[in-house]
Amino acid sequence: MLPAGEPKFRRRPADRPAEILAAALEVFAERGFQAARLEEVAKRAGVSKGALYLYFETKADLFRAVVTDAISPNIERVKAIASAEVPFEQAARLGIGMLARTVVTDRRISGVVKLVIAESRNHPELATIWHETVVEPGLQLMGGLIAAAQGRGEVRAGDPRLFAYGLMGPMLLAMIWRETFEPIGAGAIDPVALADQHLDTMLQGMRP
Repeated sequence: MLPAGEPKFRRRPADRPAEILAAALEVFAERGFQAARLEEVAKRAGVSKGALYLYFETKADLFRAVVTDAISPNIERVKAIASAEVPFEQAARLGIGMLARTVVTDRRISGVVKLVIAESRNHPELATIWHETVVEPGLQLMGGLIAAAQGRGEVRAGDPRLFAYGLMGPMLLAMIWRETFEPIGAGAIDPVALADQHLDTMLQGMRP
């Protein structure tokens, strides 16, 4: 047994980056980017500030790693669904339904979305990171699925990227609504129910 007060990263050195990213996600969601302090991230992760700098040189580096860690695995899961060669409607329901259940319902991630919208004018690197890590990969993946489905005759003619915007839009709405209007008493939106109903409407309209 380690002596009392032994820091967590000494007990589990392989977990150190994961613990830092988990703590940083919470701090960014709660404080925003400008107000987030690396000292608080280090404290929550159970590491020293010096140890944190061994992995991330700047707060922007840490933010990029947080976004990648929180979102990229979900995009990879959608890719796995897409590679299963199932009909487009099935892939769309599985993929968007999974994102609605895992990403949109995560209040830490919606807090980061609010951060990006609120602070990217003063910190444009935040918008760049979010666009490169989340937006563009998601749109390319969905647009590619739609284009392939058009080639198979499953989806009517139209700009695949615009179809992708239409499919993904309500998830962004749900996160913005939660962070902006729920705190002042507006009724909550169920992102899973919203995704299901929106898919019923969109997929019917996208059929040939």
